[in-house]
Amino acid sequence: MLDLEKFHIGDIAMALQDQTDYEYFHLVDPQTGEMGLWTQDGGIDGRNPIDLDDVDLVVIDPLPSDVWYEDMADFAAAVSDERAKLRLEKAIRGKGAFRRFRNELHDGFPELVSVWNTFSDNRAKVRAVEWLADHALIEENTAARFAAEHPDPGLP
Repeated sequence: MLDLEKFHIGDIAMALQDQTDYEYFHLVDPQTGEMGLWTQDGGIDGRNPIDLDDVDLVVIDPLPSDVWYEDMADFAAAVSDERAKLRLEKAIRGKGAFRRFRNELHDGFPELVSVWNTFSDNRAKVRAVEWLADHALIEENTAARFAAEHPDPGLP
């Protein structure tokens, strides 16, 4: 197991959010913490196809979209501005919720954009650290300490 500092938490968080359907996978080296990208046509180095079973790297499978949806719902519910709360809660109903939430936030409540970014980035980083612990790349107590030190930020 490695120290948490060996990993780029932001990159792991981004990989866990990556919902694209392309033929690539984000990887992390359990020995160094370095990130990589594998493609079906170009392998890891971009030139030589290789089977993922032939490398000692951990694939970072994205978390399901409902995990990230819950962040929008929690944020909307916690906003103290009643008008913003109602409009954001309405925006996340049904198909296209992520786009509508983003549009409603940017167009209707630009003062909340940086608050949302801080809130969602914090949650993503906590999930990234939990993912590392779940894959035995860091100690469980390190993940628990990180989560305790990074609670949801207060919302206006």
